[in-house]
Amino acid sequence: MKVDTEFLSALKLGGEFDARMCINCGTCTALCPLGVELMPRRLFRYALLGNRDAVLGEAETIFSCLLCRLCEANCPAGIHIAENVRTLRTVVNRDVYGLAEA
Repeated sequence: MKVDTEFLSALKLGGEFDARMCINCGTCTALCPLGVELMPRRLFRYALLGNRDAVLGEAETIFSCLLCRLCEANCPAGIHIAENVRTLRTVVNRDVYGLAEA
């Protein structure tokens, strides 16, 4: 795995990314109405480790999130999961789809 420090900076530019406090309890995964296994804990871990390729390779998964906040409302660590997903969407839009922020 290649750690990309520029990717970590890009996450900060995309907005608040507060996944550092994740305790990997699995509550978010268990409660996801879509049953998206990768979301959000593994995906956030990839991001925190600077694994750009793994994160950008999951663009479809990132955009499949309903942003319903069911996971967020039940997160024992109080992580703002929906905001983190929005931040990842901003980065994916820029890096994968070449869309600039308006």
